[in-house]
Amino acid sequence: MALGKHCAILQIIGHKNSGKTTLMEKLIKKASEENFVVGTIKHHGHGGPPDREMISKDSVRHSKAGAVLAGVEGGGVLQLSAKQNNWHLSDIVNLYQSFSIDLILVEGYKKEPFPKVVMIRDERDVPLLKQSANIKCVICWNDCIAEELDIPVFKIDDEMTYIDYIIHIVRDLHETGTV
Repeated sequence: MALGKHCAILQIIGHKNSGKTTLMEKLIKKASEENFVVGTIKHHGHGGPPDREMISKDSVRHSKAGAVLAGVEGGGVLQLSAKQNNWHLSDIVNLYQSFSIDLILVEGYKKEPFPKVVMIRDERDVPLLKQSANIKCVICWNDCIAEELDIPVFKIDDEMTYIDYIIHIVRDLHETGTV
């Protein structure tokens, strides 16, 4: 990241098996193709520290997609071999920014304030829309959103459209420094 430029941060949230990691991989690839230096943070939200198999699986997927830095946090353990009583996302973001990252893609941390993409697999996931702030768009697996929203809603199979839209958001966040 050049001096004076902002590090964009974008969260991908949704419940288990909603497609978060797959979307992360696609966004990492696209952002890397557009010359963003990408770091990723995955929140292990299942209680306790992440086990080695899960750490390896997701970190490798992110790294193979083009992330120069990939970490998993859970139960106060950050895969980067840095341990303290509790890791807050802001602590990890500050650490990542010291690595000259242009973009930090965050998988999880539903309650954090950063701009978000919400993955909705079925009707049970719709409450995420009311529980989360700073939503930039929604990606749905089916027609489970009945109400009209003030943000774009994309179908999961409209991949090119939502990837381009999200990269546009990332570019704006990077250039303006807004959250």
